[in-house]
Amino acid sequence: MRPFTRPDISIIIPAHNEAASIDDVVNRTVRVMDLSNFVYEIIVIDDGSEDRTADIAGAAGASVIRHPYAIGNGAAVKTGIRNARGHILLMLDGDGQHAPEDIPRLLEKMSIFDMAVGARNGHSATSLHRDFANAVYNRFASYICKRKIDDLTSGFRAIKATIAREFVSMLPNTFSYPTTLTLAVVRSGYSLTYVPIAASRRIGKSKIHLLKDGARFFLILLKISTLFSPMRVFLPVSFLMFATGLGYGLFRIFTLNGSYGPTSAMLLTMSVVVFMVGLVSEQVAQLRYERTNQQFAASQNTEIKGEPQDAYAKHDNRPY
Repeated sequence: MRPFTRPDISIIIPAHNEAASIDDVVNRTVRVMDLSNFVYEIIVIDDGSEDRTADIAGAAGASVIRHPYAIGNGAAVKTGIRNARGHILLMLDGDGQHAPEDIPRLLEKMSIFDMAVGARNGHSATSLHRDFANAVYNRFASYICKRKIDDLTSGFRAIKATIAREFVSMLPNTFSYPTTLTLAVVRSGYSLTYVPIAASRRIGKSKIHLLKDGARFFLILLKISTLFSPMRVFLPVSFLMFATGLGYGLFRIFTLNGSYGPTSAMLLTMSVVVFMVGLVSEQVAQLRYERTNQQFAASQNTEIKGEPQDAYAKHDNRPY
């Protein structure tokens, strides 16, 4: 990299015990980026590995940031976002699932879109149960976002640095950071596109456990959904309770020749309560979103006045 030149692209690779694959990932990334016209940097965040991941990544030419212990995949990505200097940030896994040769396909979309995500297609080497789980997650996320989500959990994505930093504090420390980032981008009105990719089978043992991480991920997805679009969750629940209470009450009156009943009255009352909670949650979410934007804008103004970007911006005229 040229001295005092701010990179166009920062490639962030989170890694935990990836000694068997990190050398190949970094070397292939270097070859791909050397063929491009971009000034770039490669940052490997070693999340408390117990093997030689950090040493191998450094020897391959990457800048290495080490966590003293394993904090989480999302935490590694957040560390990368905070330390990256590029105008565009590109994340890919260090386990060999994502082909660095697909990087240019994502970058070419960044002249139009705010975020480009590699969506795993039918040729990907993924297991049947994970495909099913991802299909459920994608369908639910599409409902929450009011637009089609092709791959909610893909960790292979490019995003403008200013947008990534806007949401970095909201990202969880776990593998579910892509979910939060996707919903945050869509909820904020930024543009998103998907690029079909064929993911390979990871090198080494998977760190995701289907039952434990699947259940936890669904709860996180529900939590994130209520954070960004509460009424998309509360309104169907309220309607279901109202319809059940009304239907059961009418059934008792016309079929059993009885009174409306306390159960029906309770369900109708609770449907109103759930609706009002959803309405208040929607207002709270909007206020939180506006406050986050104000804080981010203030921090950006402080950086511009204080020029913490040092000399990088002064020597860079690229239109990002």
